[in-house]
Amino acid sequence: MKSHSPWSTARNPVKFRIPTADNLVPIRLDIEIEGQKFRDAFIWNPSVKDLKLPPAFVTQIAQSIQTQLTEFRSYEGQDMYTGEKVVPIKLDLRVNSTLIKDHFLWDLNNFESNPEEFAKTFCKDMGIEDPEVGPAIAIAIREQLYEIAVQNVTSARESRINKKGRRGLEHSQASKNSGNAADLFKLFGSKSSVVRKRKEWDVYEPMIDLLSNEEVDALKAKEERNAR
Repeated sequence: MKSHSPWSTARNPVKFRIPTADNLVPIRLDIEIEGQKFRDAFIWNPSVKDLKLPPAFVTQIAQSIQTQLTEFRSYEGQDMYTGEKVVPIKLDLRVNSTLIKDHFLWDLNNFESNPEEFAKTFCKDMGIEDPEVGPAIAIAIREQLYEIAVQNVTSARESRINKKGRRGLEHSQASKNSGNAADLFKLFGSKSSVVRKRKEWDVYEPMIDLLSNEEVDALKAKEERNAR
């Protein structure tokens, strides 16, 4: 699929996919069997069939992956309206001893965007050395884009029910929400899908914090209590 101009009006639908260069599915596993836990998060190519899974938790892991892939495939081929849509992406996660918080805008009409490349540049710029942080950031972005893409499929369905009124409302609201953000993308070029509003540069400056071992243990204990 060819890239759309990030500031063009996309009144016509596109077929459902995550608005990135690679149409990859964010997968998150959280499985517990007889007191043993398996947690992981990764990106999955929906066209790949050879799982090559580890022997432990094979059945449950395969079922969890299959369920999420089935959900993803249920949207494939369906119409997805984006319009002039620039959406906020928020990062608020802990990876080992690194805390990351950030807030920026993402252009849904740029299908050549690459969350992995953004995460790699982010880690380099912020001096993050932990190799697990970059993939975690990319997954967090893809999960949010996936959720937004699904919502846009729902909007496309509703627009067919009340095509004239609903579509006009969505286009009006999208233009209102994007505002000056679309103009900023013009400044940064069509290959960029990430930008921070000028008035928010100071407010949403990335926050990186390295925790001590004691702080990490305390957070893990808290997460375990919340999970239960």
